[in-house]
Amino acid sequence: MNAVSEFLAMGGHGAFVWSSYAITLVVLSLNVLQPWLARRRLVNEEARRRRREMT
Repeated sequence: MNAVSEFLAMGGHGAFVWSSYAITLVVLSLNVLQPWLARRRLVNEEARRRRREMT
């Protein structure tokens, strides 16, 4: 158990290292989610526009 806590602490630099990993994960997630959500929104808007034109 002590080895795990030492690993997480990383010689006193753990807070910086783990926060860097967290920030990187958030940025990478946003890079995947934003285009996906934008495409979904665009497809929905186009479908709505086509339905309006049909009537």
